[in-house]
Amino acid sequence: WEDAHTIASGIRVPQAIGDFLILRAVRESKGFAIAVDDDKISNALNEVAREEGLLLCPEGAATYAAYKQSLADGRVTKTDRVMLFNCASGLKYPLPPVTRALDRHKPIDFSQF
Repeated sequence: WEDAHTIASGIRVPQAIGDFLILRAVRESKGFAIAVDDDKISNALNEVAREEGLLLCPEGAATYAAYKQSLADGRVTKTDRVMLFNCASGLKYPLPPVTRALDRHKPIDFSQF
């Protein structure tokens, strides 16, 4: 992609140093690569933060978005072994919206977690 723009700046690399190693690993493992757009990355980032309490970086969220798309497309199944990498910190980016908060004046209802 020429002049690519994405919120996941860590995967917007004109020429990766080890690109040939990554491509070889993908081919030898009979894996695949897909592209996901920024909306899917943002949605994945927010979903993981909300549901799992993990603050992924956009690059890590891109792997989760690609996984979800691959499940929907039938490229992988729920029983396949899949590894997703989150190799950076989400703290470098704007935080996802807070959808739940504790009231410090009331007992904590741990069932909501």
